[in-house]
Amino acid sequence: MTRTGLKILSVLGFLWMVAGGAGLYLTHGLFSKNPAVIAAQVTAVVLLLWARRTFGRRSFHLAADTTEGALVTAGPYSRIRHPVYSAYCLFLCSGALGHPSVRSVLFAGLAVAGAVLRVLCEEHFLRKTYPEYREYAARTSRMIPYIF
Repeated sequence: MTRTGLKILSVLGFLWMVAGGAGLYLTHGLFSKNPAVIAAQVTAVVLLLWARRTFGRRSFHLAADTTEGALVTAGPYSRIRHPVYSAYCLFLCSGALGHPSVRSVLFAGLAVAGAVLRVLCEEHFLRKTYPEYREYAARTSRMIPYIF
């Protein structure tokens, strides 16, 4: 696939992520009083903040692309290649589990599908930009340690 095609797919993935989160929020399926959901969502926020702090002041791109600088492999990136996407999915999925319904599962599934699509596009660009990415990918999980 071409670079432009991958960027378009990554934007589509981002839009799915936003749509899934917005759908859960607008249907009151994102937040819960369940202590397990709260704990999972707090964990997600902590992971997100840790990842952003570790990644530094690099900018966000609507279309998945690499940023200038070295490959980040410290902090949460030492175990998970995409901790920001992992945190987002954990936050939404735990909210959906706090309000189990077909609609919640569909919105959370849409967001997770969007995140996975972005991850796959982003990894294509990372492999091309950083020669050491293949070795890094071999020793870390994409989004869920020891699973995916």
